[in-house]
Amino acid sequence: MDFDNREDIVVGRVKAITDRLDGLYEADLYFYNQPVTELRGGARVLVKGRDMGMYASYSYLGLIGHPRINKAAKDAVDRYGTGTHGVRMLAGSLDLHKELEETIAEFKGAEAAITYTSGYVTNLTVVSSLLGRGGYVISDKLNHASIVDGCLMSGAKFLRFRHNDMEDLESRLKNIPEGATKLVVADAVFSMDGDVIDFPKIVELSKKYNCWLMIDEAHSVGVLGKTGRGIEEHFGMEGTIDIKMGTLSKTIPSVGGYIAGKKELIEFLSHASRAYIFSAALPPAQAAAANEAFKVILDEPWRMEKLKANTDQFISGIQERGFDTMETSTAIVPVLCGDDERAFALTRAAQHHDVFVLPVVSPAVPPGLARLRATVTAAHEPDEIEYAMNVIETAGKEIGII
Repeated sequence: MDFDNREDIVVGRVKAITDRLDGLYEADLYFYNQPVTELRGGARVLVKGRDMGMYASYSYLGLIGHPRINKAAKDAVDRYGTGTHGVRMLAGSLDLHKELEETIAEFKGAEAAITYTSGYVTNLTVVSSLLGRGGYVISDKLNHASIVDGCLMSGAKFLRFRHNDMEDLESRLKNIPEGATKLVVADAVFSMDGDVIDFPKIVELSKKYNCWLMIDEAHSVGVLGKTGRGIEEHFGMEGTIDIKMGTLSKTIPSVGGYIAGKKELIEFLSHASRAYIFSAALPPAQAAAANEAFKVILDEPWRMEKLKANTDQFISGIQERGFDTMETSTAIVPVLCGDDERAFALTRAAQHHDVFVLPVVSPAVPPGLARLRATVTAAHEPDEIEYAMNVIETAGKEIGII
């Protein structure tokens, strides 16, 4: 297509992005999509020949490269090969997939579970499969894009409530007609801010107004709860989520997503959700790796303790250095910069001193709230965290953030 000689919406959108990228490239401010050539124990990476501390990873418990998980993946390839015969419903379902789903169900305290090929598609297909015209879906304003897209795709009336504002949620619920099907959906831990949903209150309101409750635990499994089982364990409220969503690509070092819940719900999704019916099955190695990872979490509780200690060190240390970390209480730590330019500049300084961290800027976050979205894991050592904080502090002073 000749972009130079056309003027339409597509060309305008493409040009807006490419022009912005050109400016970032020229100013040495573009650090996305960097090729990582080696993962070194979860806390460090090799990028362009440089050994760097990794503070953009979702491997919260440091399970990437774990020998048990690696062996499970290798054994699966030896037994099954590298793929399946296609979609689960027809020829692609292995006993390994069933074993993984049984492991997930047990881990999440549910009757059954179903797996999908990505976390994004899990939210997209589940919300759009459960609801339709005449229904209502009520979503936290800062929910992940996959939830938003599922809400829009469902055809249901899409309502948003102010972030973590339970009074605003109740005001939305009060105005929904009696007898209408209602789904309340929220992240457990919010991926940009690192804060935790007011879980006791959202459960209370869902029951009061007879709503289905769906919680996305992409960033809470392995992060919340004494044994890493997530937000229900964290609050001592097991069995209060109707639709338990999670991913297999963050704390769990594989790929995919899942839903855990009542057996009837899972049966419905396995016969009605398009992403299950029309997507190829998880590759054997990925299913086996995920299956073993859930077991490792329970067998190695020290990882949860280490993550908590590292999280506390990083949040308190960054705050003491004068940075605003918003309302985070988890391993996702926003380091507020203000405008986009400062966030890019702080990233450049950190990267040049071998601290691998990335910026989140508008439109992903509102203008004026650009930040480094830093993450810590159980694989980091205290001296590594101290070094990263010192680098960020020095750059923050030079740029004028602190």
